[in-house]
Amino acid sequence: MAEISTVYVRLCDEGVDVWRPVTAESVGTGLRRLMGPMPPEETWQYPPGAVVRCEYRKLSGGRVLVAVGSVSG
Repeated sequence: MAEISTVYVRLCDEGVDVWRPVTAESVGTGLRRLMGPMPPEETWQYPPGAVVRCEYRKLSGGRVLVAVGSVSG
């Protein structure tokens, strides 16, 4: 069974950096597949279904897993 975690994805078209917590499943070391749905009023940097590289970064809420690059999608 795949490990489910929360990955923070940057929202596009915002005046400042805004991050959305998104449920994702592990598909390899440092790789997650983003799960949806994406709210209609938002545009994520990486869409639901995309496989993204992730790393830990410090955001205002503490140290979290952040999507930093697309592998597919």
